[in-house]
Amino acid sequence: MRATWYDHTGPAAEVLTYGELPDPEPGPGEVRVRIHTSGVNPADTKRRRGWAGLRMDFPRQVPHDDGAGVIDAVGPEVDPARIGTRVWLYDARVGRPIGTAAEYVCVPDRNAEPLPDRIGFVEGACISVPGRTAHRCLFRDGPLKGATVLVAGAAGAVGNAAVQQAVAAGATVIGTVGREENREIARASGCSLVLDYRHDDVVAAVLDATDGRGADRIVEVDLAANMEIDARCVAMNGTIAVYGTDSGHKPVVPVWRLMNASVTVHFELLYNLPYAAHRQAADDLNRWLTDGVVSMRVGRRFPAGEVAAAHETVETGQGGGNVVVEIVPT
Repeated sequence: MRATWYDHTGPAAEVLTYGELPDPEPGPGEVRVRIHTSGVNPADTKRRRGWAGLRMDFPRQVPHDDGAGVIDAVGPEVDPARIGTRVWLYDARVGRPIGTAAEYVCVPDRNAEPLPDRIGFVEGACISVPGRTAHRCLFRDGPLKGATVLVAGAAGAVGNAAVQQAVAAGATVIGTVGREENREIARASGCSLVLDYRHDDVVAAVLDATDGRGADRIVEVDLAANMEIDARCVAMNGTIAVYGTDSGHKPVVPVWRLMNASVTVHFELLYNLPYAAHRQAADDLNRWLTDGVVSMRVGRRFPAGEVAAAHETVETGQGGGNVVVEIVPT
């Protein structure tokens, strides 16, 4: 099969190789998927470059956790009726040397979720990391109907998914963006109010929009940059769900302000997601996608041999949405 891999960490153009590898064969409890599209997420690029001391789990790694395709073979203990079904994948690379940047990948049967009929492979490759991260941040603390949610980075991959899911669940959403051109993206996804955190007074605007109460839930992309704002925007007994903090790993935490309002701060790393939480997220996402109330924001697409360029695009923030590698040309 044709695949992209790296044998050591470093810059994308220096370490990624595109070539031939043996076709994998499914073992007990596994399915093999003919990959049509592979989703590229920031975690994929960080792992490849050895960010924050990350080490390779295998001598050779085919990257990417997300993807979509068709099951073409199954191992023992798997229903043969799954052959020929369209699926989207999650955690394809976790604990395995072959991720979705390849023509074929083998994963545990339950890691291959049915892809709704109305959803194409390109959008299917964007579901897992953005969609499930957003879902966990939003729903870990219960239903959202009637709540006010503040989403930081509302035009980003996770942020955009969070806005749509929160609206679908009956919440009012306030979003922040860092560029003027992203205002309309956030507004179109369902935000009732969009704020430019570089120029607007976010705290004053959120408190004004909520009659001084603050946001019941905050979905946070960069805690180190926004901790003080979040602490002043969050409602009594509210929650701050953190899935990133790239501007600094040791944020200053206003403990008394948070404690005085009985605020919960929790951190989400998708690879630790309990299966029950995954099941809820996958079922909700497939239902919303089928009904057309949620869509995944597709950005730039790259052919199979240009994974390095796809990684560089993600790293520079120029993807315009979820970046996808088309293993099978569309």
